[in-house]
Amino acid sequence: MYKNIETLLVQIPTIRPHRMAVATMHTQTLVLVKVTTDDGVVGWGEATTIGGLGYGAESPESIKANIESYFIPLMKSLPAANLAQTLQAIKKNIQGNRFAKCAIQTALLDIHAQRLGLPLSEVLGGRLRDSIPVLWVLASGDTEKDIAEAQQMLKSKRHNIFKLKIGSRTVEEDVEHVLAIKQALGADVSIRVDLNQAWTELEANKGIQLLQAGGIDLIEQPCTTENDEAMARLTRKFDIAIMADESLTGPESAYRLAKAHAASVFAVKIAQSGGLLESCEVARLAQLAGIDLYGGTMLEGPVGTIASAHVFSTFENLAYGTELFGPLLLTEQILKAPLQYENFELIVPSAPGMGIELDENKIDNLRFK
Repeated sequence: MYKNIETLLVQIPTIRPHRMAVATMHTQTLVLVKVTTDDGVVGWGEATTIGGLGYGAESPESIKANIESYFIPLMKSLPAANLAQTLQAIKKNIQGNRFAKCAIQTALLDIHAQRLGLPLSEVLGGRLRDSIPVLWVLASGDTEKDIAEAQQMLKSKRHNIFKLKIGSRTVEEDVEHVLAIKQALGADVSIRVDLNQAWTELEANKGIQLLQAGGIDLIEQPCTTENDEAMARLTRKFDIAIMADESLTGPESAYRLAKAHAASVFAVKIAQSGGLLESCEVARLAQLAGIDLYGGTMLEGPVGTIASAHVFSTFENLAYGTELFGPLLLTEQILKAPLQYENFELIVPSAPGMGIELDENKIDNLRFK
């Protein structure tokens, strides 16, 4: 049984403004969930989102309120059920709330893996890799600053793949910005772009043609989530990879997008998928449909990041790597030992559960509300 379930809001400044089409971030609010069992086993989960309600239907405040008002009473009312029965009860009794469900599920899986004495990845089917490639997002909006930042990452061997957040300026201005960076970094450095749904289909046709000619490798969610038909037309028209992100909200949407041939790559995010188990289902559907995979992020802190890493380590196909750089964007650490980034990759812990230890004193100092 669950002795205690806490939801904590932790606000941490970012190392620089992080500019996207939907918002510009100066801080990130981590939503942490701590579940303690009657016999003292502790599991952690995270339900972090981006830009309040600027990105999606859940905000840090709503996640906390809904967990405290609905999830906790439900979980404490359940008999001594196993993990699957608990998750089934949550799914049956609570609609939507994918981010909150992901946080709760992560904490419960963390507890389950600790009890078994296994890394979380082994509970999810078994890891196929002990480290995963991690790109860096260039999002200052300033071409020269982005070039200098990327060159420093290459020099330190921390990242050698870069994604640019664009869509807040005209198509011509964005393309000029991207291609200047590509030219400065050279042919051997992979550059991708993320539109966060900013372009119309007409703009996307124009922009993608120019970006493809300039050697860009991937276009992420150019059109709105309501326009699967446009995504399908762009996927058929261009040789460059078209990736679904915001339109991918779990196994049902993965099936719909695959059936419509509306993407050649899926950006799998544990929170958007509604949980770690659902993310594995999305990956399986992609594999059956011949769609490549990419490990996405909601700019989570270390809890959501390492939970994602355990999931992505089990994917047979991880052709486009991951963007699990979220903790590196924050000015403060909340782990007793930071995550290990080396040689352009993130090391997946091998200790039982998620394999991390949180610094609760540091978390208390960063809490708000």
